[in-house]
Amino acid sequence: MSGGTAVEPAPAGPLAPAGRPRPWWTVFGAVFVSCWCGNQFTPLLVMYKERQHYDATTVNLFLGVYVLGLAPALLVAGALSDRYGRRPLMFAGLLASTAASATLAFGATGPGPIYAGRLLSGAAVGIAMAVGNSWLKEVSQAPWDVTAEAGTGARRASLAFTLGSGIGALVAGVLAQWGPWGEELPFVVHLAVSVPFLWLLPRVPETSAGRLNGTPGVRFRLSAARHRRFAGVVAVAAPWLFAGAALAYGYLPVLLSPSTGRWGLPYATGLTVFTLGVAALVQPLAKRIDTASSARGLLVALAAVAAGLLLTAAAAATRSPALGVVTACVMGAGIGVGLVSGLLEVQRMAPPGDLARLTGVFYALAYLGFLTPAAMAALTPPFTTTALLLAVTALVAAAFLLVLRSHRRHLPGGP
Repeated sequence: MSGGTAVEPAPAGPLAPAGRPRPWWTVFGAVFVSCWCGNQFTPLLVMYKERQHYDATTVNLFLGVYVLGLAPALLVAGALSDRYGRRPLMFAGLLASTAASATLAFGATGPGPIYAGRLLSGAAVGIAMAVGNSWLKEVSQAPWDVTAEAGTGARRASLAFTLGSGIGALVAGVLAQWGPWGEELPFVVHLAVSVPFLWLLPRVPETSAGRLNGTPGVRFRLSAARHRRFAGVVAVAAPWLFAGAALAYGYLPVLLSPSTGRWGLPYATGLTVFTLGVAALVQPLAKRIDTASSARGLLVALAAVAAGLLLTAAAAATRSPALGVVTACVMGAGIGVGLVSGLLEVQRMAPPGDLARLTGVFYALAYLGFLTPAAMAALTPPFTTTALLLAVTALVAAAFLLVLRSHRRHLPGGP
């Protein structure tokens, strides 16, 4: 299937009044606090293992159940927002985000609130990724932001994800280690940061073409997902971006806990911050690496993830916290370049009415990677951790070769 160049005309709407923030700031903030919600739990995995004595399988299930809330939200929310508008769906995502933190604040009482809170967190992040990122792209162009360059929306969306995830993990880890009420206070702080956006978000202009034009019905079929470039390039690369993230700052801190001892929680927090901090810092470079004539950006990302996996195996085998930090930085570079390049690929090939849905499919595929630690925990034994990490590295190498074979084919606007 060939695809024409997707040029999305901006709906008519008011310019931001002089002296008032542009609409994209509010949408950026809403995506930021939603991603904060999704990742604040990650460094606390070590805390739950040490203080409540959960085994490794249960800890990794806490990480993986998040995907069960996230994947349906990614796949459904985009279609609903194309018909009913970005604003009501994103508002529902913010409500889910606040409900998640309120539920996780009771995590000390047992695993039930943790599973429920993680499920709600996944739904909140799924809506933010599919709906919030599309909305952010749309308000990052004329008439709402006449100074933004092409591709600005994708970079802002990626930055909101990486900064929100990184700062959420940092705040939660620091408060859990050194603050009072370590199992409750991180979630209370997130609630305090999130609630103002419930008041601000309804003031952002609606941009959904379906809502503005009165398009009837909700379409869940997505022809753009069958685009040969999406299937041969984007879908192949996407899962390995977050598989690398989950292993770098979700799985590796647990493996290194015998070496980090009582500093396990700060160390887990540090790995999360290093991974996502580097992912945010490389995004100006990602803009230069990406090109509309090939999948160069995704190839660079997969190469970095493969290198990061080899370093993960070495760090786990040697029980080296220092090597773990290097691993986080390399993996962060791959994630940052991959997110920007993947979103730009999606935005180039998506027709105007399919942007939110195709963005949701991209993130749904990417977040499948978060199941990797749970799958590895289930296979250990009979296999060793090192053997499984090398097997995952081989799969990433195979994905690299598949993308390389198709990286200049089926370009949007091509024959």
